[in-house]
Amino acid sequence: MNPYVLAILLSSLGLGTTLTFASSHWLLAWMGLEINTLAIIPLMAQHHHPRAVEATTKYFLTQATAAAMIMFASTTNAWITGEWDMNNMSNPIASTMIITALALKIGLAPMHFWMPEVMQGLDLLTGLILSTWQKLAPFALIMQVAQTVDPTLLMALGITSTLVGGWGGLNQTQLRKILAYSSIAHMGWMIIILQYAPQLTLLALGTYIFMTSAAFLTLKTTSATKINTLTMTWSKSPILTTTTALVLLSLGGLPPLTGFMPKWLILQELAKQNLPITATIMALAALLSLYFYLRLCYAMTLTISPNTTNAITPWRTQTTQSSLPLTMSTTIALGLLPMTPAILMLTT
Repeated sequence: MNPYVLAILLSSLGLGTTLTFASSHWLLAWMGLEINTLAIIPLMAQHHHPRAVEATTKYFLTQATAAAMIMFASTTNAWITGEWDMNNMSNPIASTMIITALALKIGLAPMHFWMPEVMQGLDLLTGLILSTWQKLAPFALIMQVAQTVDPTLLMALGITSTLVGGWGGLNQTQLRKILAYSSIAHMGWMIIILQYAPQLTLLALGTYIFMTSAAFLTLKTTSATKINTLTMTWSKSPILTTTTALVLLSLGGLPPLTGFMPKWLILQELAKQNLPITATIMALAALLSLYFYLRLCYAMTLTISPNTTNAITPWRTQTTQSSLPLTMSTTIALGLLPMTPAILMLTT
């Protein structure tokens, strides 16, 4: 892709998200979401491959549907209340519709069906943008609207997402689909605590972005898209394989890694809010996700692939990729747990 075109598309991505962050008017927020969607579509379709075009089409249709729902709901709210302000969502039908549309935008279950399919058709860097940056703008809107929404709806979305994210990833062999289901499960954790402690939602979103970035950048470095490709990475780059296994365990939420921190604090907050059954369901759903991360770790570190691979084997070649983003995201994804008291002090 032409570097000038790429620069325009990436700056449009940034502009769309910033516009949504800064807006308190529904039309402006909707415009930001649209700019965001239109900027990522050429990035998704840049490899002229049937799978990429199919994924782009699916993504465009789901995002357009969600944007139309947001526009319809905000118009309904403006018609009833007489203003377009986000903080004045007094109509329950409009606020429920908006949460549903935003859930479709970020891929919360049961509106998640597009997410694994779209992710599978993209290259790893575009997949990284889709599963991190593209979540920010809808999440900002969800956080603003959440206080006016029925808590039962958010609770149902959260529990369904963690269960579906854990259950769906069990049977996958494609790494991008596994990361898509992982994304769905993490979104569930963020949504369930949103009404009780929004700062924990932000904390979970931040740690999720760093852990997912580390995972995607590692896969990009090793050119791995399937589990059986992972089985041959340890002989090529043993240190990278070790850190990748730890990043995957961090995504699963094992102590003493960063991923344990948001889950621990969220379960603690749910227990404080007298929701022990919900906390138990969430903890058990996390075990489902942990199983498929452990499966990846097992394939990477404890097995030798019995078959030859069709992929081009990058045998200890010097990579042209910058290793700084990977190093930084891996360090943050592994070592932030001791900082928990400081982070808690900043967020409360």
